[in-house]
Amino acid sequence: MNFDGLCIGFVGLGLIGGSIAKTVKRINPTVKIVAYNRTYSVLESAKEEGCIDVICHEIDDSFNECDYVFMCMPVNYNAEYLEIISQHIKKDCIITDVGSVKTQIHETIIKLGLEERFIGGHPMAGSEKTGYEAATDRLIENAYYLITPSSRVDDAAVRKFSNFVKSIGAIPLVLDYREHDYYVSAISHAPHVIAASLVHVVKESDDENQTMKTIAAGGFKDTTRISAGSPIMWQQICMSNSENVCKVLGKYIDVLNNVKKIFEEKDSDKIYNFFDEAREYRSKIGRQKKNYQDSYALYCDIADETGAIAIFATLLAANQISIKNIGIVHNREFEQGVLHVEFYNLHEFNKAFELLEEKGYSVKQA
Repeated sequence: MNFDGLCIGFVGLGLIGGSIAKTVKRINPTVKIVAYNRTYSVLESAKEEGCIDVICHEIDDSFNECDYVFMCMPVNYNAEYLEIISQHIKKDCIITDVGSVKTQIHETIIKLGLEERFIGGHPMAGSEKTGYEAATDRLIENAYYLITPSSRVDDAAVRKFSNFVKSIGAIPLVLDYREHDYYVSAISHAPHVIAASLVHVVKESDDENQTMKTIAAGGFKDTTRISAGSPIMWQQICMSNSENVCKVLGKYIDVLNNVKKIFEEKDSDKIYNFFDEAREYRSKIGRQKKNYQDSYALYCDIADETGAIAIFATLLAANQISIKNIGIVHNREFEQGVLHVEFYNLHEFNKAFELLEEKGYSVKQA
């Protein structure tokens, strides 16, 4: 996408808004960025870092040059600010958002008559940390970016916004906003509720010496990590998407009741199948072929010692193999440290796989 002359506005500059702004500036520093945030010190920090160009004390005509305006406030606040921002932007400016619940903002857009100017968005990336200070210029890289166009926005505008999403390193996927809210209730919202619930179970089951808390290790920490997110944010998300979250939690409760029953009956075959079916499905997440992007990734055992990752990366670089993404797997299925490594194409994946096996590494397709 051609970034020349592009101007982008941000209403809210927290984790997601700040990360998108930083990513845009990393890719093309000439893009003009205008920003408003309720905490003024955040704007000062962003301006000092070169992340934004224009500080707005309030939402005003400073936004009238913008080609896109990103609404990055908490879900409830986005709806409040929509009417204000619509009075200060040019006619062909596209308004978008980054909220993880879409129905409320789409209903507000319809009420305000802004459907021709709105394309909803939801980057499937985040952190248990919040705020601009946690924002990075790589947060949305290789992440799915769900796009929920209004029913009246021009198809060409949707294609252009999809190209913008691709240009900043994310993977666009267009969905109906109602479908979006049901899907994310299952793969994002309910898991946060479940993780927080498990923490409550352990807290209420622990003894006076807090033995459970003391010995809690990888499995518990990995499963409950997301419960460390912002209570205010998750309060708003669950209030806004409560119907879908309740549907999914109802199904989860049914599963738990069935599992409890087979445990009580000590049905060995059903217990095995319960874990085996979950393992099989979980192992395929991220591996399925997609008509919009293929994934070329592997797991690799590495020695749990100083410099092991550096040696690994140097080996690939010395053989002209580019790494698209790399991460440490915390919940280990193997005996040693494990890396999850993604490559840009099948050729580099095969080349890396053969090289690593030749050098004595234990590798497995992800």
